[in-house]
Amino acid sequence: MDIVLVTTIIASLFLVIGVAEPLAARLRLPYSVILAVLGVMIGVGALFLLRTDLTDALNPVAEAILGLPIRSNVFLYVFLPTLLFQATLGMNLRRMLDDWVPILVLAVVAVVVATLSVGYALSWASALPLAACLLVGAIVSTTDPSAVVTIFRSISAPRRLARIIEGESLLNDAAAIALFGLFMGFVMLGIPDPDLPEALARFPVLIAGGAFTGWFVARLAVWLMAQFGRHELAQISISVALPYLAYIGAEQSIGASGVIAVVAAGLTLNLTGPGRLPPQAWANLRELWDVLAHWAGALIFILAALLIPRLLEGVRFEDFALIGVVIIAAIAARAIILFALLPAMAALKLSPTVERPYRVAILWGGLRGAVTLSLALAVTESFRVPDGIQRIVGILATGFTLFTLIVQGTTLRWVIGKLGLDRLSSIDEALSRQVVAVALQTVREEVARTSENYELSRETVRSEAKRFGERLDTAVKSAEDSADILDRDRITLGLIALAGQERDTILARVRERTISARMAEQVLSDADRLIEGARSQGRSGYNRAARRSVTYGREFRIAVALNSRLRLSGPLARITADRFERLLSQRLILRDLGTFIDGRIRRIHGLRVADLLHELLARRIEMVETALEGLRLQYPGYAEELERRFIRRTALRLEEREYATMREDGLIGAEVYTALMQDLDARRAAAEGRPQLDIVLQRAELIRQFPFFAEIDEAGLKRLGRALKTKYVNAGEVILRKDSPAKRVFFIASGAVELEIAGQTWRLGRGEMFGQMAILLKRLRRAEVRAITPTTLLVLDEVRFRRLLDRSNTLRDAVLESAEKRGIRPEEFVQGEKA
Repeated sequence: MDIVLVTTIIASLFLVIGVAEPLAARLRLPYSVILAVLGVMIGVGALFLLRTDLTDALNPVAEAILGLPIRSNVFLYVFLPTLLFQATLGMNLRRMLDDWVPILVLAVVAVVVATLSVGYALSWASALPLAACLLVGAIVSTTDPSAVVTIFRSISAPRRLARIIEGESLLNDAAAIALFGLFMGFVMLGIPDPDLPEALARFPVLIAGGAFTGWFVARLAVWLMAQFGRHELAQISISVALPYLAYIGAEQSIGASGVIAVVAAGLTLNLTGPGRLPPQAWANLRELWDVLAHWAGALIFILAALLIPRLLEGVRFEDFALIGVVIIAAIAARAIILFALLPAMAALKLSPTVERPYRVAILWGGLRGAVTLSLALAVTESFRVPDGIQRIVGILATGFTLFTLIVQGTTLRWVIGKLGLDRLSSIDEALSRQVVAVALQTVREEVARTSENYELSRETVRSEAKRFGERLDTAVKSAEDSADILDRDRITLGLIALAGQERDTILARVRERTISARMAEQVLSDADRLIEGARSQGRSGYNRAARRSVTYGREFRIAVALNSRLRLSGPLARITADRFERLLSQRLILRDLGTFIDGRIRRIHGLRVADLLHELLARRIEMVETALEGLRLQYPGYAEELERRFIRRTALRLEEREYATMREDGLIGAEVYTALMQDLDARRAAAEGRPQLDIVLQRAELIRQFPFFAEIDEAGLKRLGRALKTKYVNAGEVILRKDSPAKRVFFIASGAVELEIAGQTWRLGRGEMFGQMAILLKRLRRAEVRAITPTTLLVLDEVRFRRLLDRSNTLRDAVLESAEKRGIRPEEFVQGEKA
């Protein structure tokens, strides 16, 4: 084949890709539908040119188009890894991990239900062997959520819902392709009725093997990329190789799922890459993969659509009945998931509540596309699959794909309109008015500054200022005097705007490199939770998300258990250091938000709403300060090291800005600027490193701060340090319940607790203890103890506490003083102790 002709055809395909996106926007149709239609038109046109007697001049072009090396392996080994890998890089994993239960359950269960529904329906309606029917079910169970997700984003659907759909679809494709490989093996071996339980039992092995391979290869790639810190192109090149090596390694080396390997590799790079690569390198890597995935996704649709005329050759009238069976069974399977499983999971608090209109839109938006056609093509190409099965699999998969694209794809936006999902809610309309008013205020300030700088004509400036002022007054009045906005909604709008500004501030700090890219992922996730919480539940949702950002999470508790039970301090040291840096970053960001409330929100929503937001912001700052102070007390000196790191980063950023200004003003040449930047990059690389946190050494310092232990010598402190156990509790968590047996004494290292006894309450803070009275009086606990802030406790068992009490006069005096405050006579106390 002439290389010039092939190059021309490929270049023309990219031209088609460039035209398809604006055409889809103009026609208000899904992008994938336009690509498929264009691909079919190109394929039909090429066949027409070859078979017509009108002209032979274009025969070489038609032959070149139909002779393109379009094989299933091209889709599965070239395009598919690109799409899956980019999808994982584009996800906000920390937010998706919040919903890992519904994503995983929906993905795996949806694939299995769809495969079984379609497979057994076809087996009942046709003479095909069960293995072939289940193979068809696996092929058509893959979904393309891009159309419905794009529309959901355009109509301000809940972000959490869009994330669940994206995550479910990614794992859905991976699980479906793994099942496809399983049933394809049965068909090629000539096993008509496989043992279904045995077949499904092999499914987890395929997934586990692929996941391990992808994780392992990605860890090696990240390590190698980190070694090339100053060579951005080398790092990006390694990332390009990663998904293909993971896919081939899993498929060819250990016989596991290559698709799962690619997904695992992408997830691993997404989680570890921001902390190991320079921020600009990570941003450029993401941008490159966005472009590659855009091209791959478009090419896979066009090239797969070229095959549709070939796959539909030899279609018979009775085949349309089987296509109808596949359509009904697939839609019914999806309906079971959306209208039975999803509400059940919402009732169990494992998934957000999805309103019925959204579920209908998801049901109708379950389009199929290039992946389905690629898998069907793999069946038709296999010489080990009987011809009859090849033909029917190709026709059924292609017919079902065409139905979803032509019927569902073209009517999806109409269905969403009928469901009323394309109309803004009252709070979103109010939000749009707020945005207009705030934006116009900013524009007025900028225009006034520009007019003054350029010394424009006063008459012209005055005339335009009057005209603009009238528009601004109208916008502000519309935002302030909306009769349909309640005070509660005004507060919600203010909170959404405040959380949005917090997110923008984080991004600005990341660009300035005062916040590390690794930490940015965490604080951005916190900001997203604030936005979603305010949108869905107003002030209570915002406060709940704010409390969550400072509480001890599940990962932290696991690290504590590993440290206390297995003496593995590494995970706890890393997570504690992360918590230190995260709280410092939050404190820096929150202190910048007060100006935004006074400058923007107050002008739109009035003084009362602004004062309330100031109060909420002050509470958040207090929560962060309390949590940070607790860490300072536990690990003295470490917070200061992180603050020094922040100052060094800020100084480097300012120094870089000065060099850039001098370069732009012509004060220094390119050679001098390059030398200065190389030196600055070297110092920045040194400043990026986070100081190490030694849990063991810091623990000894913590114990020394308690006055109870002042009399104990160094050897005794070491023994006490080994005996004391650390317990972390969140605000509101019950530490001790009334009438529980007395077995331990608690020393407050940081935070505060509240004791409730017989209707009376006492508050205890850092350096105090509780739980000793019930032990020394030999009775059940009479108090309920609850943490009122995130609190760190040191816990000592009864036997060791009694030994310590015998040796420490300071501790004994503190116990007697505490007993006296609570009305317990010393004589009774002594008798209890002797007993």
